[in-house]
Amino acid sequence: MSEPLTLLVIGLTFLLGGAVKGVIGMGMPTIALALLTASVGLPAAVALMLVPTFITNVWQALVGGQLKLIVLRLWPFLIAALVAIWPGVTLLARLDPGWLSTLLGVLIVTYALLNLWRRQSLNVRHERRAGVACGVVNGMLTGMTGSSVFPGVPYLQALGLPREVLIQAMGVLFTLSTLVLAASMGGQRLLDAELVGISSLAVLPALLGMRLGRRLRPRLSEQVFRRCFFMGLLLLGGYLILG
Repeated sequence: MSEPLTLLVIGLTFLLGGAVKGVIGMGMPTIALALLTASVGLPAAVALMLVPTFITNVWQALVGGQLKLIVLRLWPFLIAALVAIWPGVTLLARLDPGWLSTLLGVLIVTYALLNLWRRQSLNVRHERRAGVACGVVNGMLTGMTGSSVFPGVPYLQALGLPREVLIQAMGVLFTLSTLVLAASMGGQRLLDAELVGISSLAVLPALLGMRLGRRLRPRLSEQVFRRCFFMGLLLLGGYLILG
C-alpha cells in the first residue's frame, strides 16, 4: 500500500474527486470508491476514503442554519441508516470482495441513471415509512460498499427540500455515516494504522482539488459538467460490474 505508484494513484484520485466536489458540491466519495476499488480492492478503498469524506462533509453538515430542522424531520431515516451500517460492515468482512465490487458498480450505475433522468416526487404521506425503509437499505449498502448515496440521496432529493437544506441534509447523512462506518470497520478489524495514516494524508489532495474546483466553477456550465460527471460514473460503474 505504501509503494510510490500506489500513493500517487491515491493522491490523484482524491485530487480529482475534490475538484468534482468543488464544482458541483458532491461526488468525491463515489469517484474515490470507484477508482480505488479498481486499484487496491474494495475494503481498502472504503478505509482510504473515510478521513477525506469526513473532513470535506462535516462543514457541509454544520453550515446552513437548518441542522435542527433536518434532524427533527429526518431522524427516522437517519437512525435507520446509521444502525444498519453495522450489519453491512459485518457482510463486508465476510463476503467475497469481487461480488461486493460488482454490487458497488451496480449502485454507481443506478445512481448515475437516476440523476440523468427525471425523478418523481415522493408522496409526503409516506415520507416517514419510506424514510425508515430507505435508511435501512442505505445503511446496509454503506456498510457493504462504503457508498452512502443510494437510496438515501434519491430519497432526500424526492422530498422537495430547498436546495440549501438538501445540501446540508446530504452533509449530515454523509458525515454521520462516515463516523459509524469507521467505528464499524474498526470493530471488524478492517482498519489498521497504515490505512488510517494514508487516508489522513489524502485529505490534502482532496482539499486542494476542492479549491481548484471552486475556481473552475464560474468558468464551467454546471449543467453540462454534471451531465459529463454522471456519464463518467456510468462508465466507472460498468467497469466495476464487468471487471
